[in-house]
Amino acid sequence: MIMKMLPNYERPYEKLEIYGEENLSNSELLAIVIKSGTKEESALAVAQRILNMGNNCKTNDITFLEELTIQELTKIKGIGRVKAIQIKAVCELAKRIGKPICAEKILIKGSEDVANLFMKELKNSKREVAKLVILNNKNVVIKIKDISFGGQNFVMLDPKDIFTEAIKMQAQRLILVHNHPSGDPKPSKEDILLTSRIKDASMLLGISFLDHVIIGNNNYESVFAIMRKKGLF
Repeated sequence: MIMKMLPNYERPYEKLEIYGEENLSNSELLAIVIKSGTKEESALAVAQRILNMGNNCKTNDITFLEELTIQELTKIKGIGRVKAIQIKAVCELAKRIGKPICAEKILIKGSEDVANLFMKELKNSKREVAKLVILNNKNVVIKIKDISFGGQNFVMLDPKDIFTEAIKMQAQRLILVHNHPSGDPKPSKEDILLTSRIKDASMLLGISFLDHVIIGNNNYESVFAIMRKKGLF
């Protein structure tokens, strides 16, 4: 149905104004972003076709939008270059909203704090991302830095990259974080070996390596905790 044929209270713009954005469906919110449809379809219909591209469209999981490229979006009838860019911009804004605004005021007391800090950003990532969290001597975060990007089953980490940044920042303490795209945060043998290497190097450099946290899908594991249980520390 053409948007103009809908009653005012059912049109996405007017509906948001009357009822609030929290009462709109995913397709209605996306229709507002793309603004207009085609001669044959309304913006709502085009938006729904985009959402149908997701594997979990029946569960309202729209995180797949973050992974769609501009090229993939422009293959959809009704989505040109500008609309594709608008969708990608909104996705990036949503990710940034989920990130902490004032990292220097974040106090880390344990692995759970680390997991809470990165869960929203990393739990649905389709590739492995490694982050270095640099803290002062009171365990307050002073910097978060991406140090590696991998594929679906690996992350290329070089301990030199970790300590180059730590030394540059005159870091007293650091934490390593990375995700498992499979959703299972159980450390691999490689994860444990890397953690051991970083731990040894940190002792030589006089930097406290506090933890290595792996993010899964709404769960996490501390590599340190597992290594202690196995008597590796």
